[in-house]
Amino acid sequence: MNDNELKALISLLDDEDLEVVEHVEKQIRQIGGSMIPLLETEWEGSFNPALQKRIEELIHNLQYESVLDRMRDWKNGGGMDLLEGLWIVATYQYPDLSLDKLRQDIEQLFYDVWVDFKDDMHPDERVRALNHAFFTKLKFAPNTKHFHSPANSMINQVMESRRGNPITLCILYMLIANRLKLPIYGVNLPNLFVLTYKDNSVVQFYINVFNRGLIFSRKDIDQYIDQLNLKQLSTFYQPCTNADIVRRVLRNLVLAFEKTGDVERVSEVERILEMVQDEGDGLPLSDYTQR
Repeated sequence: MNDNELKALISLLDDEDLEVVEHVEKQIRQIGGSMIPLLETEWEGSFNPALQKRIEELIHNLQYESVLDRMRDWKNGGGMDLLEGLWIVATYQYPDLSLDKLRQDIEQLFYDVWVDFKDDMHPDERVRALNHAFFTKLKFAPNTKHFHSPANSMINQVMESRRGNPITLCILYMLIANRLKLPIYGVNLPNLFVLTYKDNSVVQFYINVFNRGLIFSRKDIDQYIDQLNLKQLSTFYQPCTNADIVRRVLRNLVLAFEKTGDVERVSEVERILEMVQDEGDGLPLSDYTQR
């Protein structure tokens, strides 16, 4: 169809015959996301609240299907780009969010840290220097006041507000660290996401970004796991995958919407989670449980 034919199709959304409307909606869904700009134009020119609501629902459905497709493709492609995975999550609520703009913002954070960073530092000193830059210079901090807010799972919102939950703070810290060529990776602890500094030249240690970059040891993890009465699994000590991280962010988002009683969004985010789910994927559920 050309633009005129598509516009004519959209105009039938205002038809009095519900069967016609349902058929048109089905056609629009089949055409996909390319219909969104035309639908938005129709919405802006309409003075019919019922039609506007119908168009809003259609646009949301088309944008949501795009999120599902992107997430499926990202997982099937190996999930190599962590920032892209977090961008896909954020487009659920911010469909116009630019991945290129996110990359530019991360690059700016890196440069803000890099100017004060020295390569000849000992690993402990490097982490302390990064802690100072991340928490003092860049002013990132835990969002303890609104810990269960869905915004804590949106990478763009965390970058803008400088407030986040354990995993989103860890992600930003890690992305900056990786640009600094530091061997820092995510670790999937139950109820708390942390980072590890893992390099053959030094004894592996861990970083609790939610506690302002506190450095701790494997023995501390042993005690933490014992307190939770859980079996000590290797996954609690070693780096996890990008897909693990995105799954955890999505679980946090599910629980955030459960807290607000938003059943529809819970269901939608659970479907996004299915796109990156592995068989037998279990613990840890999120950063929110047992807190």
